[in-house]
Amino acid sequence: MTGIHHYYAGLDMGSVSVKAVIICDGRMVCFGLIPSGGQYKTAATKTMEEVLGKAAIAMEDLSGLVITGLGEQSAPFEAPRISDISCHARGCHALFPSARTMIDIGGQFTKAARITPQGTIADFLMSEKCATGSGRFLQVISRILRIPIEEIGPLSMQSQNPVEFSTNCAVFAESETISRIAEGAQPADILAGVHRAMAAKVKMLAKRVKLEPEVVLTGGGGEDAGLVEAVGNALGQKILVPETPRLTAAYGAACLAAAHEYRP
Repeated sequence: MTGIHHYYAGLDMGSVSVKAVIICDGRMVCFGLIPSGGQYKTAATKTMEEVLGKAAIAMEDLSGLVITGLGEQSAPFEAPRISDISCHARGCHALFPSARTMIDIGGQFTKAARITPQGTIADFLMSEKCATGSGRFLQVISRILRIPIEEIGPLSMQSQNPVEFSTNCAVFAESETISRIAEGAQPADILAGVHRAMAAKVKMLAKRVKLEPEVVLTGGGGEDAGLVEAVGNALGQKILVPETPRLTAAYGAACLAAAHEYRP
């Protein structure tokens, strides 16, 4: 490493994918994202190798590293572990300093948090372990409808008559979806109904943490334009979405590494 530049990394070991970000002078230099496949140690190693290669530096060139996420204990690196909610908050604050509420819709859970002006957590709640409270619900519906996950958002926004789901349970919602298909419901209407059901869950969490504007939506859910719209309508708020919403925790982890110079 040459000059006065200092590189910091954040590694987010999520339930669905492992993400890594390297920053320098507060700017994102590069990132990597690969499916975890339940093999956290292997995925973490591959992701870090990828981003270090992109940055053209070695592990020892890092001035700091912070690890976060569900699989953080499996990371084969000696570095501080910080909760993903704290890393998300820091990442949101760095991207949107005016943000005071964060909604993270991940593969297993949805989290709502109130953020202080300093980018720390004032309060947060997590959904119960049910697919309707996470991106897992979208994956289930994607499989049933045989529609690629990346096409769900745009298609749902074409809905003219959203399906109303009578249950908050993913298992029964799956059965209800199959019944609605048999009744002739259009895929766009089913997807719009799914988004509304998920947005209703988000609203419950946001109200309990005493939502304050501005609101940022992170995680895989942020890549679904239809879901973002549904959440905005449910909350009555404009929703801010990072350019790469699945990287927010990794980016926040890198920012925390830079702030405290946690060395790998």
